[in-house]
Amino acid sequence: MKFPNFRKSSKLFGVLCGGLLISLPAIPQAFAQESTPNVKEPGAASSTLNPRPSIFSEPPYNRSQAPGSPGSGVTPSQPVPSDQTQQSSPPAVSTDQQPQVEPRQTPTATIAITNGTVNIKLVNDTAANITFQVIGDTAPRSLQGKSDVTLQALKVPITVTFERVDGGQLIVTPQQTASEPGNLEVTFKEATNATQGRSTMRIERNGSVFLN
Repeated sequence: MKFPNFRKSSKLFGVLCGGLLISLPAIPQAFAQESTPNVKEPGAASSTLNPRPSIFSEPPYNRSQAPGSPGSGVTPSQPVPSDQTQQSSPPAVSTDQQPQVEPRQTPTATIAITNGTVNIKLVNDTAANITFQVIGDTAPRSLQGKSDVTLQALKVPITVTFERVDGGQLIVTPQQTASEPGNLEVTFKEATNATQGRSTMRIERNGSVFLN
């Protein structure tokens, strides 16, 4: 029985198995290299890519442009003035602008009016001449010192003015004549104080007499 060929076959088989065992560890490594993707490190951007395309510098992508700037295509809205929003509201009226009513003067005397007229007797107790006038009724007249005159049927209301010719002040005292209704007696005396001086007498329709 011959075994030489068998030995050669065994050696050849051993060589093939040995080479196969040696190449097996290299096969997974080759597959691993082929299956591993080409991953670039972060930050290593390709030089072929444009990091800022020109389309982002054109409207409406150019966000950096201010509203209303040329090329932005955006028109800013105009603010409405505050005074236009309040046109419908009426202006407030200040109480400080309201006219103040002065208290009415207290009458110096009161006379009973008969038929809407009054008789006035002027008595000059001074040594100076006095000029008097019934406004709208008589012209200026002169009353001598230490004398008197009576003005009859004067229709009320009336205003009588008087002054001393020498420029002095007059104390004026009106008083109704008790025995004769509708008659008023006015006495003039010299005043030593300027604050006592009076130059106008007013008689109202209700008989109130005021001095100023």
